[in-house]
Amino acid sequence: MTKGILGRKVGTTQIFQDDGTAVPVTVLEVGPCHVLQVRTIERDGYEAVQLGYLDKPRRLSSRSERGQVAAISSKRSKRLSAAGAEAVVKPGCEPKRFVRELRGTADSAEVGSEVTASMLEGVQAVDVTGTSKGRGFTGVMKRHNFSGQRATHGVKKCHRHAGGTSMATYPGRTFKGQKMSGRYGGTKKTVRNLKVAKVDTENNLLLVRGAVPGPNGGFVVVRETNKVG
Repeated sequence: MTKGILGRKVGTTQIFQDDGTAVPVTVLEVGPCHVLQVRTIERDGYEAVQLGYLDKPRRLSSRSERGQVAAISSKRSKRLSAAGAEAVVKPGCEPKRFVRELRGTADSAEVGSEVTASMLEGVQAVDVTGTSKGRGFTGVMKRHNFSGQRATHGVKKCHRHAGGTSMATYPGRTFKGQKMSGRYGGTKKTVRNLKVAKVDTENNLLLVRGAVPGPNGGFVVVRETNKVG
């Protein structure tokens, strides 16, 4: 199984190497996570491990979220047990705020076991997936890095406009994918092959070189990279 863990972005800082070189890093709080489910080919048709991060108060959790971690009596569960179906093992922990599945063989992962930052010891580089900062509806200069129009000489009150976007009489339409104004950010992004600067197993912290998508406090998925070189 590819090594992976859930966490959240703490912020950015810098650390110093033995020779005095400053290294810019992003601090991630990774784990502890609980294994909520182990997917198998026989039962689910694919292999994966479902992890949950950060406890959520039960009074704020929905019934489905509570049923994810503890057995809840229902008409369906009674019907399945009467039919002789094997009950799914529950982790018996608190409901989680952030739940994601990591594809791959389960290896030694068991439902209810805990995954900590120590899993990443010895890992050289990671891929970090998060939700980028949402910037709302933006113009082409901010969204696509357009240079804008001239500030003088005939340009009147349209300095930040895109300019022409369509064709002449033929084909007489705008092609799909034309760069225009629109919603920018707030999407799932993955930054690959970030070098691991330090793993602090005592405080469950991971320091990686470079930037990570999302605001401080945003949830992230950290996986050992499969990128070569």
